[in-house]
Amino acid sequence: MFKTELHCHSIDASPCSRLSASELVDIYIKAGYDTVVLTNHFSHFVYDHYKCQSVREYAEIFISAYEKMKESAGDRLTVLMGAEVRVRSLPNDFLIIGDTAEFLKSTENIFDMTVEELHGECKKRGWLLVQAHPFRNWITVVNPAFLDGIEVYNGHIGHEERNFIAEQWANEYGLIKTSGTDMHYDYVPASGGILTEEKITDMKMLADVLRTGRYELLKSDKVR
Repeated sequence: MFKTELHCHSIDASPCSRLSASELVDIYIKAGYDTVVLTNHFSHFVYDHYKCQSVREYAEIFISAYEKMKESAGDRLTVLMGAEVRVRSLPNDFLIIGDTAEFLKSTENIFDMTVEELHGECKKRGWLLVQAHPFRNWITVVNPAFLDGIEVYNGHIGHEERNFIAEQWANEYGLIKTSGTDMHYDYVPASGGILTEEKITDMKMLADVLRTGRYELLKSDKVR
């Protein structure tokens, strides 16, 4: 079985992370992962942090962080570029499963989209929109019609994740279930992701595996 992480952050594009690209690579190789989806934050807060003059400029920083981790990994670990997007109208974060580079560079109004509009953009491109950690304290409940999936396991330590509620929500509305460590710090064990019979090598393949259910969820009983 092949092991894939679906949610982690590097300090190069997520100021809340304390892990460099090389540190993340080492953590995941030691933990036995084959593929890692780097899902740095793509939000108006981080945009403001970097004092960017355009979304395109911000996207270049975001993509550069992915390229740095990919270079650090070499042929030891497959690194894919995901994104954890936040729009201004909601305090929620959404994982996009798709090849987003050109979309992020060219969509200057991305932070002003509604979740319905963001979901529509993903749908027409064949991508998946997955709500990350959907039941933390400050999160707004989203109409499940505007989601493809939700993160039923988030391994971030220090938040009330309420993963068990996310699991029930996914069952109730027939949403795709995902799992991710939400890695930010070296003291948090890599515990999330999926197991598959085939190695995940690109985002299109990952979306197909998630749609068809050809995977098992990775979880830890220590995080609820």
